[in-house]
Amino acid sequence: MLLASQTNAGGIQVTHELMTLPFAMDALAPHISKETLEYHYGKHHRAYVNKLNELIKGTEFEGLSLSDLVRKTTGPTFNNAAQVWNHNFYWYGLNPRGSDKPTGELAAAINKNFGSFDQFAAQFKTAAATKFGAGWTWLVKTEDGQLAIRNSNDAENPLQWNQIPLLTCDVWEHAYYIDYRNERPRYIETFWALVDWDFVARNLEGEGITF
Repeated sequence: MLLASQTNAGGIQVTHELMTLPFAMDALAPHISKETLEYHYGKHHRAYVNKLNELIKGTEFEGLSLSDLVRKTTGPTFNNAAQVWNHNFYWYGLNPRGSDKPTGELAAAINKNFGSFDQFAAQFKTAAATKFGAGWTWLVKTEDGQLAIRNSNDAENPLQWNQIPLLTCDVWEHAYYIDYRNERPRYIETFWALVDWDFVARNLEGEGITF
């Protein structure tokens, strides 16, 4: 599945568009409220898309995918491209119904790298809760094929490190402040209840969404 975009007559992507959420605006309630979605998706995410289009217009970056923009740009262009990518990935990783614990290849990889699913969950939640300042907590597949938990600052994205993102938790305050104020650990528990493990498994298997 590709993120929607507008192309010119030559088929070159010139405008990135705000993705359509894979669920209704109120579907994550009561875990994440409609009001949070209105601000987080409707204002913050949209602003990154709009700014990115403004920055790349008429530049050598105008025809690049989001993933290529993340890999090849710096400064404000990178910040906005990565934040669009990161938010797309975050939304697709959430499911209003949640899902069962991982199975199959994903479960085996988690057990191999973390000892058990419970140990992995504890490490991921601790990393997200203790991440200082704005950023993201990721489950990634490293270059040597191992699974690892990584924190990133601000807009940083694992594509910069030649790692494959499998799951992310947004720990910028705008992701949770309306619902949980400064209680980030409560938000992280809520996030965990919404994780779509089938999405994570598809990313591990190389069948995930391309931006």
